[in-house]
Amino acid sequence: MTDDEEYRDRAEGVYQALLARVGEGAPERRLDATRRAVELLGDPQRAYPIIHVTGTNGKTSTSRIAESLLRAYGLRTGLLTSPHLVRFNERIVIDGQPIDDESLVRNWEDISPYLEIVDAELAESGKAPLTFFEALTALAYASFADAPVDVAVIEVGMGGEWDSTNVGDGQVAVFTPIALDHTKALGDTVEEIARTKSGIVKPSADVVSSAQTPEADRVLRDAAVLTESTFAEQPRDFDVAATRVAVGGQLVTVRGRAATYEDVFLPLYGDHQAQNAAVAVAAVETFLGRGTQPLKADLVEEGFATATSPGRLQLIGIEPSILVDAAHNPAGAETLAEALRRYFDFDEITFVVGILNDKDARGVIRALAPVATQFFVTRPDSERGRDAEDFGELVREEVGDEATIVYSDAIDAFESARDWAGEEARRAVVVAGSIVLVGQAMAYAEEQEWKKAVT
Repeated sequence: MTDDEEYRDRAEGVYQALLARVGEGAPERRLDATRRAVELLGDPQRAYPIIHVTGTNGKTSTSRIAESLLRAYGLRTGLLTSPHLVRFNERIVIDGQPIDDESLVRNWEDISPYLEIVDAELAESGKAPLTFFEALTALAYASFADAPVDVAVIEVGMGGEWDSTNVGDGQVAVFTPIALDHTKALGDTVEEIARTKSGIVKPSADVVSSAQTPEADRVLRDAAVLTESTFAEQPRDFDVAATRVAVGGQLVTVRGRAATYEDVFLPLYGDHQAQNAAVAVAAVETFLGRGTQPLKADLVEEGFATATSPGRLQLIGIEPSILVDAAHNPAGAETLAEALRRYFDFDEITFVVGILNDKDARGVIRALAPVATQFFVTRPDSERGRDAEDFGELVREEVGDEATIVYSDAIDAFESARDWAGEEARRAVVVAGSIVLVGQAMAYAEEQEWKKAVT
């Protein structure tokens, strides 16, 4: 066995050790456990400034574009996003690359004894041990300090106030659009969810917010006032001035806080990605110059050009076209449907869909139905995955029997959809509804070389 193979096996062992903890679907509403862990580690989260990103949709893409812009400026960056699509290493990105297996293993071995101390202390006081995400947060913050990075862009796992990433103090607190999602954990109204997310705003921070509903906007403004933070919001302080379709993406004009950046190529599809780019520009302007200094035009071009957003309207197969999109709630599904209308000219689309139990499945299907020819229904490879037959019944209620085909195995669904698309020109397959299912499709497409003809 080579060293690379050994470290890859050991890196998989790190992931399995994390999986043995309470999963991400059942977060603990607490910060004290993670705070104790990072305290024992010497507070690595204080070794670099943080841009903290929360919201309901768009936060991963916004985080990735912001990180790309910062890297264009020559800064060594850290990026924490969740969940991963194919490999766990994707969650912890250093200088634009997923953490390598050796660094992952070494950092895990360094922090593990301290996590065990915290687990013992929690058990002694009758509390649950550190969860998957609490341990991941400690690992990410320690890895960034070890790298070391100049700045870290941290995506909230769930909510904000009690999310374990909130042991870090974001100099810039960024809010993408807030809508209903994770209602069991975060609340039944947009106002309640916004209140939980507003917990990332720290004293004297700089807040950057996308356009919000009046209820969410009011909560975020109040949080800024209470913490004596600045507040920059869309469209007053920045906005998407224009966007037009281009080969491989779009040309975007962003009116930033300090300047306008015209006709910058963004290799991502969808008006929502232009929106994410505008928020990212405002966040980076705020971080680098408190929103008063224009970014360098050539570096904005470089930052946009190198931005990626895996699993977001990503082409994973050609001849026929196979796309994946991580839309897993009604707002995300509506955005996906609109992007398919504007940026592609397919005649027919089959959606391969699977969803988790806690999601608004009916809302997702209703949003996708207007652009769908049919749905191939399956189950994501997750303990929280909704049973395919059960989900299929719901889909039949919405679109009818003829447009609903159920597959117990996701691979069968992928292959059948691809066969169907290959029968006629201008047909496509879109995999959506679950990030887990998207990850399965991406891994299978790579294994089967569905993009082999791309040069």
